[in-house]
Amino acid sequence: MTPLLPPHSRPGSDPFREALVARELASVVGPEHVSTDPADLQAQAADWSWMSQYLRYKDLPLPAADVLVRPASTEEVVGVLRVASAHRVPVVPRGGGSGTQGGTFALYGGIALDLTRMNAILDVDEQSMVMTAQAGIDGAELEKELNSQGLTLPHYPGSLYSGATLGGYLAARGSGVVSTKYGKAEDMVLQVEAVTPPGRVLTTLPVPSHASGPDLLGLLVGSEGTLGVITKATMRIERLPEERRFLSFRFDDVLAGLEAGRRIMTARWRPAVMRLYDAADTAHLGRILDLELDGSLLLVMCDGDPELVAVESRAIERICTDAGGTSLGPALCEHWWEHKYEPFRVGKAPAPPMVFGTTDTVCRFADMPALYAAKRAVITEQFAHLGARYTAHFSHWFPWGVMVYDRFYVDEAPDDPAEALALHDRLWDAAVAASLAHGGVVNEHHGVGVKLGRFLRDQYGDAFRLLADVRRAFDPDGIMNPGKLGFGPPG
Repeated sequence: MTPLLPPHSRPGSDPFREALVARELASVVGPEHVSTDPADLQAQAADWSWMSQYLRYKDLPLPAADVLVRPASTEEVVGVLRVASAHRVPVVPRGGGSGTQGGTFALYGGIALDLTRMNAILDVDEQSMVMTAQAGIDGAELEKELNSQGLTLPHYPGSLYSGATLGGYLAARGSGVVSTKYGKAEDMVLQVEAVTPPGRVLTTLPVPSHASGPDLLGLLVGSEGTLGVITKATMRIERLPEERRFLSFRFDDVLAGLEAGRRIMTARWRPAVMRLYDAADTAHLGRILDLELDGSLLLVMCDGDPELVAVESRAIERICTDAGGTSLGPALCEHWWEHKYEPFRVGKAPAPPMVFGTTDTVCRFADMPALYAAKRAVITEQFAHLGARYTAHFSHWFPWGVMVYDRFYVDEAPDDPAEALALHDRLWDAAVAASLAHGGVVNEHHGVGVKLGRFLRDQYGDAFRLLADVRRAFDPDGIMNPGKLGFGPPG
């Protein structure tokens, strides 16, 4: 496990240079916003990936930066990147640390760039229904302020109350629970400002839909800090819905539920929420919510104008009944909506010594039955000797297909850390290979980070070389979040 070296023990680390960089950073942001305290550096390296949780569980150090800096403005980010470029020091941008892919690990040391002081709402334009904020703003705080004005940024990820930031939404192309109607974060963004080495400020066009050449916005969103640092973003907003109507259905098997969902989407209905659980995840959800559930559960929520909601709800109920579903009424889905963050709370979310992973992917409707069967089989059969379990639900639907939010679980990790990390990798190898072989992709909405970087070459084939060339055009020295997205070390 070579990259998982303790801080300040990497080959070539230079305490004198690290101190020099820290002093220069202090001149940019003020000494009170720079730290080399090992506890601060470990906190900055941590995220919610299994790897991070496991290393902390075993009281092992995370791969951390040499210095932490907290800028408060775009101008200060420019200054930080000028220092980093002058010394060819890696920069690892960080929001709230709610990611799950090891994106905050500083594999090659350098600077941990904490953006959470950049937390201002800059403009709310109700005429255009867009708002602009700094990238480090906490998502829950942003939503609270918008709600006070009768507005919403309809992006409610499971990490909303775990520190997720606006920049984090965009860095990993995240999804929220109402993405089926309102889209993913990448669909809500109109414009971003970013700083790229050696301190250039780049602002994308004011609108995302144009015939004015290639789209830099699409490059920056999802780049996970490997091209530059997103410092602010303009997002589409909505008015809070006048009505929410809840529906629940039971299907004998998940394939019947998938067919019902396909018919709803291809009829071009747009429920805000549609979550279909396989039998294993239905039972798992029942345990979390203290409910007796069996079969394959489908939860639907429609929102908006009451008249339109009524029409859409009736049509969806008819489709689900025709596909073999049994209506369970509104109460079950309403109960889920009111407790939707419960599965992510400490004590209910999986944690070490369990080995687990969320291997979400997305594909076309035609491919999903075989993809789901293959992933379920590869986990439960190849790792049967370890008692591996597999659960899945389908929670983000598109006009052409659906994503599967699926997980593997092994109750007890090997005691040896190297063996535990290797087992985690083997489970991921099997799951991702099954996704790619059946029309899926490496990941749908959690991003790549360090955990999944090794799969990017398989996903893109020869085109990966073009992505690497694009990265070099933005960042010739490779200092931006090195080791992520499969791009390797600095230089």
